[in-house]
Amino acid sequence: MTAIDEAAIRAALESIAVPARGGGNVVELGMISRIVVRNGHVGFAIEIEPGEREALEPVRRACEDAARALPGVVSATAALTAERRGAPAPAAAGGTDDVAAIIAVASGKGGVGKSTVAVNLALGIASLGRRAGLLDADIYGPSQPRLLGLSGKPYSPDGKTLEPMRGHGVPCMSMGLLVDEETPVVWRGPMVQSALSQMLGDVRWGALDVLVVDMPPGTGDAQLTMAQRVPLAGAVIVSTPQDLALLDARRGLAMFRKVNVPTLGIVENMSYYVCPSCGDRAHIFGHGGARETAERMGAPFLGEAPLDPAIRETSDSGRPIVASAPDSPQARAFIAIARRVLDRLDSGGGAKPAPSISVR
Repeated sequence: MTAIDEAAIRAALESIAVPARGGGNVVELGMISRIVVRNGHVGFAIEIEPGEREALEPVRRACEDAARALPGVVSATAALTAERRGAPAPAAAGGTDDVAAIIAVASGKGGVGKSTVAVNLALGIASLGRRAGLLDADIYGPSQPRLLGLSGKPYSPDGKTLEPMRGHGVPCMSMGLLVDEETPVVWRGPMVQSALSQMLGDVRWGALDVLVVDMPPGTGDAQLTMAQRVPLAGAVIVSTPQDLALLDARRGLAMFRKVNVPTLGIVENMSYYVCPSCGDRAHIFGHGGARETAERMGAPFLGEAPLDPAIRETSDSGRPIVASAPDSPQARAFIAIARRVLDRLDSGGGAKPAPSISVR
């Protein structure tokens, strides 16, 4: 069986021409970077110019097909990445990671689909040409490995730091990658704080535009640790339209304000259900409550995400809707939310300066 390594991937990709750039292949044009191979799963980036995304989407799919066809490859994921002018270069081994903005995705209570919003937000940011990462800060109930279809253990090149694992082109770190899926984490507060610090400071995140942090639900120790020890650029609050969920969302928003973390906005998840037969919308859990809450509390409203079986099915199978069906109405709802979050960050919606992470 042919060994799966970076050289084998590059050799396979030499067959993929880029008509938009005169017909040269993606390798000779210097478009392939960040190749990662883990347990048969292959991920890599295709560097493009801003505005080329639509034209080069067929090239991306062809690259995935070429890599997937190699013997021993279980899955292949390619991400189109438009580097912003002046963006920092990837950090050297052992160096301090460069992250332009860290944002928290939080909820006042569980069961509102916060982790699903977080993963699709990160993928949506990546689809818009920004370099996104995803930190699963829910130590007791990590969800992101399942949502991204990740398995196995992270690799340590030096015994001190860890390489994040990649799902659909997005680097991710989670307690769920460090312990078995069914093993409970029975830790007290100081151990949780230490784990969060290590997943920030001892992981080689590299150069990222946005690190999305999937927070645990509630307003407890982990939330305070992140808010007080990490220079968060802002928080995204997730709620459903129900009154009880909105009450908890208001508590979460108030907590971040108390620790001087800017609110990037509120998302109403499970906002509506579209009948597949007639196309009518049904508001199963009510509708508009998150928008009203945002207006009442002086926070931006980032948008609505639907209650849809496709979102559940793709999430359960490790293929979030933004990655598996980016042109679907469900994915477009999340991408629109991602665009509004980026607009807030770009316009200075976060009051804190861009951080350079070095947590020890």
